[in-house]
Amino acid sequence: MARELDERDIKILRTLAPECEELVCSGSGVEFRSILPPVANHYSRSEEDFKHRLMRLTDDDLSYLVGKMRTGDESVTCVPPEYADVLIGEIASREGKEVADEVLNIYETADEC
Repeated sequence: MARELDERDIKILRTLAPECEELVCSGSGVEFRSILPPVANHYSRSEEDFKHRLMRLTDDDLSYLVGKMRTGDESVTCVPPEYADVLIGEIASREGKEVADEVLNIYETADEC
């Protein structure tokens, strides 16, 4: 489910990717509708870089993103599998295995990007 990024979303996006100047996908020309896919697909140079970016999030911001994943507002399925593994690992270490398993289920069962 696509959403318009609000002020908090944009703040989180810029925390994860401070180099993000435009909120538009350079490939499609469409405005970003989620936070994690552009960070994984456009700004992160590797899984390790993605992990370091995720570590910049406060626990509250990570919980907020998990909540958005639960409602389908954060399109986690658009994150490449190797980056999803990093995301799920970070969630497991900060939110617990149960929450990480829930996000893994969302990732595996959501319809499409």
